[in-house]
Amino acid sequence: MSNEKHKNLNRYFRDKRGRIVHVVELDKPRQRVVFMLDDYEHPCFEPLEQFKKYYTEVK
Repeated sequence: MSNEKHKNLNRYFRDKRGRIVHVVELDKPRQRVVFMLDDYEHPCFEPLEQFKKYYTEVK
């Protein structure tokens, strides 16, 4: 069964400070992006609209 509420991702983005973040999940009900930082062991969260504004995908 597919989980419609959470979409697992494996993509990389650059934040406004130039750091690379690893996006692991899109939490649709809460409208937030879940990502990991290289130097931090816990998941980080950013509202989806803020993420769209301040992050660019690394290809």
